[in-house]
Amino acid sequence: MTAGAVSLSLVAVLGLLLLIAWRGLTYFWPSTLYEWELTHLDGRQERLIGEVYDREWVPVERLTDAGIHLDVDDEFVERLLVKTGNREFVPLDFRWVLVPTITSTRTPGDLAVIERSRNGNFYGYPVALMEGESRISGPDLSDRIDQAIAQANALNSEADSLQSRDIGRINHQLERLRLEERKRALDGEDTPDALADITARRDALNAEYLVLEQRLFDLRAEAGNNALLVRDMRGQEVRLPLNQVRDVTYSNDLSMPGKVWHWMKAVGSFIVDEPREANTEGGVFPAIFGTVFMVLLMAVIVTPFGVMAAVYLHEYAHKGPVTRLIRIAVINLAGVPSIVYGVFGLGFFVYMVGGSIDQLFYPEALPNPTFGTPGVLWSALTLAILTLPVVIVSTEEGLSRIPSAVRQGSLALGATKAETLWRIVLPMASPAIMTGLILAVARAAGEVAPLMLVGVVKLAPQLPVDGNFPYVHLDRKFMHLGFHIYDVGFQSPNVEAARPLVYATSFLLVTVIVALNLTAIGVRNHLREKFRAFEH
Repeated sequence: MTAGAVSLSLVAVLGLLLLIAWRGLTYFWPSTLYEWELTHLDGRQERLIGEVYDREWVPVERLTDAGIHLDVDDEFVERLLVKTGNREFVPLDFRWVLVPTITSTRTPGDLAVIERSRNGNFYGYPVALMEGESRISGPDLSDRIDQAIAQANALNSEADSLQSRDIGRINHQLERLRLEERKRALDGEDTPDALADITARRDALNAEYLVLEQRLFDLRAEAGNNALLVRDMRGQEVRLPLNQVRDVTYSNDLSMPGKVWHWMKAVGSFIVDEPREANTEGGVFPAIFGTVFMVLLMAVIVTPFGVMAAVYLHEYAHKGPVTRLIRIAVINLAGVPSIVYGVFGLGFFVYMVGGSIDQLFYPEALPNPTFGTPGVLWSALTLAILTLPVVIVSTEEGLSRIPSAVRQGSLALGATKAETLWRIVLPMASPAIMTGLILAVARAAGEVAPLMLVGVVKLAPQLPVDGNFPYVHLDRKFMHLGFHIYDVGFQSPNVEAARPLVYATSFLLVTVIVALNLTAIGVRNHLREKFRAFEH
């Protein structure tokens, strides 16, 4: 019965993961584009272009109660959830279409889905390319469009890099100069020579900023010179600036290798791009980076403290009521709800410790907090306390499995107790330490509730690591895959568009956790083989 229950649980877990993977990864597969001719119940004709997101069967009785009278003999009718895009000209991205109202269905090969950096997808027929005032069309229009989009994307990438790297560096240095000037004023060191030096450096940075700003404007203007003319489902030509167009895909005309290549590019973009449109489009790279960075920082913090606590409890502490009370407290800490740790982290780490650090080391930045606000450091410390009992218990179990004869033999050969611990006991217990770390990483990577209080945000403008000194900014807020799932799934203004992203991001979070665990398991197995000789 136990074996059957375990097997059933494994099958259920694998089935859930396969479902999440299927619903998430198929989102990036190029869908068939349809052009429908609709005849509404009032006799009105309409042309509709879009892709089918979902299908369902609806009882005719329910439609009749809603005031929709269909001339059908069946008890159920099929309806389609259609993504129409073209947000500028339609009230909703998605709409339900009753199949009996469809009079004709076509899948033209020259119908394209146009991915844009804002306002979502646009569906229609590309008819011409505008280069300045010149209208270009013909049989090679598709190739000309691809070249123009590649050129516009290159200009946009150069502009984004210029804005984030060079202009961001100047803004960072200007802010440091402002804080330096204020610090000198607070310390009474604002001599004329010092102020003149700060003013000279600020003027030089402002002059460099103006040059880079003009370069940025030129790149944006050059990227927006060309445009794509598209005939939409209303039959009208719409001008789409190429600096907003990311890709044009003729989904109905793609071969199977072409669809596979498009799917791989879409998955790659989802992993390496930044989010757009309130996180309902684009990629999740900042969330991936924030999750991995926070988990690694948490592991660096929790491992030494957990090991030291376990070594003290097992090797040094006397076996008495106090030690038993401490062990009970450690075990009970593992059952405390995670949101309680978040409240503790907010009150102790952020307000008390961070506020004190600001008062002592960053008075020139006040009242704007530096460390007295939620950030990645406080998130890592909060999760380190949350996972500390797991590391302590696992390390103690590893220490208890080491034969006492090993310790006694080392002491008999003249080693001190500290040398015995460092050179003999801890290496033999390292697989158990890694087991505790694996469990800690698995739990910390999936926690969301405490992070909402101590550092995670919907959209972080900057990563915790960049090219500005000191390069690693532990005071910054960050994005997290778990919170991203919550935000997209429950706080999105466009629920239908966000639903597939929930599955895709969930599968990505599971993949990140599995990758971190496999890495730790590999290290543990290496240590187990390395120190196997000690066990004999």
